[in-house]
Amino acid sequence: MRIVIAPDKFKGSLSAPEVAESVAAGIRAAAGPDANLTIDQVPAADGGEGTLDAAVAAGFTLHLTVVTGPTGEPLQAPIAIRGQQAVIEMALASGLAVLPGGSLDARGATSRGTGELIRFALDRGCTDIVLGVGGSANTDGGAGVLTGLGARLLNDDGVDLPHGGAALAGLSRIDLAGLDPRLEAAFITLASDVDNPLLGPTGAAAVFGPQKGAAPADVEELDAALARFVSVLADAAGPRAAHMVTAPGAGAAGGVGYAALAVLNARRRPGIDVVLELTGLAAKLRDADLVITGEGSLDEQSLGGKTPMGVANAAAAAKVRAVAVCGRTVLTPEQLTTAGFERTFALTDLEPDVERCIANAATLLEQVGRDIARHVGLTAH
Repeated sequence: MRIVIAPDKFKGSLSAPEVAESVAAGIRAAAGPDANLTIDQVPAADGGEGTLDAAVAAGFTLHLTVVTGPTGEPLQAPIAIRGQQAVIEMALASGLAVLPGGSLDARGATSRGTGELIRFALDRGCTDIVLGVGGSANTDGGAGVLTGLGARLLNDDGVDLPHGGAALAGLSRIDLAGLDPRLEAAFITLASDVDNPLLGPTGAAAVFGPQKGAAPADVEELDAALARFVSVLADAAGPRAAHMVTAPGAGAAGGVGYAALAVLNARRRPGIDVVLELTGLAAKLRDADLVITGEGSLDEQSLGGKTPMGVANAAAAAKVRAVAVCGRTVLTPEQLTTAGFERTFALTDLEPDVERCIANAATLLEQVGRDIARHVGLTAH
């Protein structure tokens, strides 16, 4: 029997590779050493947290470089490279998770480090760059990304603006002459499920600003500053910069989606599609008998394009049975069946205490692996 295990992380508990390894260990233990069994572990993600883990598991090499962190302090950030393709997980350079002391700074946080990671990829000859966004700390419209790539944002006196979205209120001119010329030959993919525009009540500041510490007054200030950024950028980059304000995904990652679409000519794609392409899942499913996927919480959000649904859809296309593993689920049996799962295994079925589930997830997932082995008739005699 050939089994593909392609889960996302169990947030706050285990990474996707750790989830896959725990389930695989349980299956092997139940099947016994003489079983005719092949297990292919394919950690997955939806373009946000865990995307780099998925890339490395798929054969990319991890590189570390020092970039400008979200508050301007130097930060060591990773990037994954395979041949001429690079994968960037923005949160690891410009995210909430790498804020010094966890202190939120909606007005001042910058995306510059993400631009510096793109430049690092260009330095290594990469022409195909995947930018996985999500978990960003900034609301700067991607202005930081552009400065990290050589652009200059200037005030009335011709002085470079300080970091952050709020500073864009004082923007007078954008000089794109120093923008890295290698971008012309690069193909950039914006891996994002966010379809918000840049400005307004459904824009980057209004919807995501509060998660980054923005008070109502800050949201108004940031939205106005982003509007100023758009106006000045349109003068420097042409009409595309004005048109991209309302493009789906422009509001992603504090507006980094906007800069990527408007200046870097990025193409936006659903994160799960991009990651599953990177991992080569479709090819791995061709000879598979079973695929196992899942994430920490299977809920309504999961049905909207998260990893489990992406894997389930790929399994259905390959006519392969699919089961799900999760910490907990609030979906009905009917919803899970409709999603494509013939069976769902939740850790809370084994351990009702959620805190214990989180603390003992690896052990419980091994038990789930044994249960899956029994479910498919793969047990030692």
